[in-house]
Amino acid sequence: MAEEEGSRFPYVFWGSKNIFGLANPDDVRNICDAKGNSFVDAMKACGFTLPNAPLTPRQDIKAFVELHIEQGCVLESNGQSIGVVNAIVGQRRYTVTLNGESNHAGTTPMGYRRDTVYAFSRICHQSVEKAKKMGDPLVLTFGKVEPRPNTVNVVPGKTTFTIDCRHTDAAVLRDFTQQLENDMRAICDEMDIGIDIDLWMDEEPVPMNKDLVTTLTELCESEKLNYRVMHSGAGHDAQIFAPRVPTLHDFHSQHQRDQP
Repeated sequence: MAEEEGSRFPYVFWGSKNIFGLANPDDVRNICDAKGNSFVDAMKACGFTLPNAPLTPRQDIKAFVELHIEQGCVLESNGQSIGVVNAIVGQRRYTVTLNGESNHAGTTPMGYRRDTVYAFSRICHQSVEKAKKMGDPLVLTFGKVEPRPNTVNVVPGKTTFTIDCRHTDAAVLRDFTQQLENDMRAICDEMDIGIDIDLWMDEEPVPMNKDLVTTLTELCESEKLNYRVMHSGAGHDAQIFAPRVPTLHDFHSQHQRDQP
């Protein structure tokens, strides 16, 4: 299953969505990566062609189990080897573009600047402080920042950045990100900065199958394994399968990677 994370193209779960006929080819025809390479061309380079219509949903899948190394440190920090996942967090991802005015760094007084990096820094600081105040399980990340023209002696007139926000509660996630959008607009209005907000991923939290979770926890107990029931803070193909077939997801501690 390909492109689970959407790390190259702004589209997630292409492979698992195709299995259930959920991926519309029209949604990706005009998508490009950061270097301008199109989704369609990337598929062709790997020997695939883009279908003209959604694929026929698979009907032969009775259950789905996804095994994964934990990408965090919870299990290892607590000396545990197995994480039984009871739910996968909801995620919202944005690409935000700030438009100000590029000017000479030496001849433009501070009071005359429409500096998009400064606007971004205010947005980032204020948002992260609010996320810290709310606490776990909310997480907020500004993962990619691209100022323009990105040179030492020019006030940056354009800055594009990404936001990744996650929570186990759909309502909390929606309310927090809506306030985040309002705060960004308020800062930009104050600084005479234009802003474009593109919400390109909006996935709700997904619970795993209760019977399968119970079965795995009972197995861990019978085998005397050191485990914990936990949510997954990362998105996985299991969240596409879970609403459609009984699904189980579990983590293994990172420290086990080098063990025989």
